[in-house]
Amino acid sequence: MNSIAFMPKGWVKLWPDFLPKLRADALFHEFSRDLVWGQHAIRLFGRQVMQPRLTTLYGSRPLRYRYSGLELIAHTWSGALEALASEVSMSSDCEFNSVLGNLYRDGNDSMGWHADDEAELGQNPIIASISLGASRRFDLKPKAEGGGEKVSLELQHGSLLVMGGDLQHHWVHQIAKTKRVSEPRINLTFRWIAQ
Repeated sequence: MNSIAFMPKGWVKLWPDFLPKLRADALFHEFSRDLVWGQHAIRLFGRQVMQPRLTTLYGSRPLRYRYSGLELIAHTWSGALEALASEVSMSSDCEFNSVLGNLYRDGNDSMGWHADDEAELGQNPIIASISLGASRRFDLKPKAEGGGEKVSLELQHGSLLVMGGDLQHHWVHQIAKTKRVSEPRINLTFRWIAQ
């Protein structure tokens, strides 16, 4: 079962139980152990800071992805990542050639307000996000005053969230810090990087 929310600009779809629990458990353990995770410095408000989470980039070839003054070069994706990309592509009716992974070690790790609007993602990118591990709250808010109400969704273990339309032009999203979560979470955001 899935749900869809049409925002004043763009749309969001959520499949809360996209992956069965046993498969989600196995993927969480495999990706925690086998993906190449690192903590990188980014430029934020004119200064260099360490990202409050671990990240990695995988893809069908050595694609380059730039954001916040950071450039990542994709590792070649594993069989499990490629298979998952194919499943997500079929469900979202969109092709993906890369996945940006985020590992939130606990509730102290976060992602601030931002939009996935980098030039290499294209005019109206579709971003598909698989969550594994601890549930975290995903917030969206309009960029412009009076552009709509803030929306919060709980992204649970095995869920799939897809954002599309012109959402990235008009909305920003975040994973806020929380004292309620002590367990890790992996977020895999599938995207098409044009190069």
